Amino acid sequence: MKENLRYFYGLLGQTLVFWATAMGLFALFRFYGLTHIESIRMADDIAHLSMGEIMGYYILTGLSLGLLYALVEFAFEKYSSKRLAIGPSIAIRTITYFLSTIAVFTLLVGLISDLSGINIDNGKGWWLKNRILHATLLYIFIASLVFSFLKIAREKFGRGLFIKMLLGTYKKPKEEKRIFMFLDLKDSTAIAEKLGHLKYSQFIQDFFYDLNEVVPRFDAEIYQYVGDEAVLSWSYNKGVAKANCVKVFFAFEHHIKKRGAYYRERYGLIPRFKAGLHGGFLMVAEVGSVKKELAYHGDVINTAARIQEECNNHKASLLISETLLNELDLGSTYLPTSLGSILLKGKHSEINVYTIEENR
Repeated sequence: MKENLRYFYGLLGQTLVFWATAMGLFALFRFYGLTHIESIRMADDIAHLSMGEIMGYYILTGLSLGLLYALVEFAFEKYSSKRLAIGPSIAIRTITYFLSTIAVFTLLVGLISDLSGINIDNGKGWWLKNRILHATLLYIFIASLVFSFLKIAREKFGRGLFIKMLLGTYKKPKEEKRIFMFLDLKDSTAIAEKLGHLKYSQFIQDFFYDLNEVVPRFDAEIYQYVGDEAVLSWSYNKGVAKANCVKVFFAFEHHIKKRGAYYRERYGLIPRFKAGLHGGFLMVAEVGSVKKELAYHGDVINTAARIQEECNNHKASLLISETLLNELDLGSTYLPTSLGSILLKGKHSEINVYTIEENR
């Protein structure tokens, strides 16, 4: 519940900033552009208002839209968007936003009329007669398309990464401190043989859909999917904060258990998984020209993968390096147990590794 609220507050902050900024920009255009068009100025009931008053009303509208859109987006992500194709997702989002906008304008007309002392709602047909309103709704419709596109682009590339790629931040390799989790489905070969390739593919789809329901609540990014394995990543501070990089694993376990009846009915089994965690400095760079993506290079990502591979040898579900564990405050919720020094595959020196279990 706390993670859901934290995720919603983050989403709310983003939508408030976007829509307050968008409507503030439109207020500038409305004051310096539209009010100087004679045919529109003559039909505009608030043309005599100052720049500050107009800016205030439009930012109020933007904040109202931001709150409503955050609620819509939260419900959309929680219940449907993960399973929609990009085109329908943009279309449904935009239509929902636009209908929500009509509702917001209907509610705000009376409020703005009271604040400005002007009767905007001047009788039947005001929706058809008010040209400024038409221009505003058209602008919001276009802004909704942009907002939907940016939202999906962020889902594709990760929060903040899309803007950085647009700006060319990673054209030259940069050093960053990050945490990686390699999360792998247990007994995947046996499951694939049992289900057949079509059913197994659907099984993997459901498994990753469910993973995507969980990861945003813990500030995690999906770096990539490789077969039946997902690679999660955090900036170091976000992964360490509130032990997000550990909590996400157990939250996913609980989520899968809640969905157990669905998996048993459709596939005859409940997925189980294992994971390895490690963090530190590595390089990140934009690679490719036809299919651009970010790539991480360095010992950190290789070590995290090798730690995950040790899960089977030690009959563990979650393993973590000592260096990362020492950065976390697990409280009494989770119990780390040392496995001692382990020589990981392909490494020349041993590292200390721990298992982590919930304190039930």
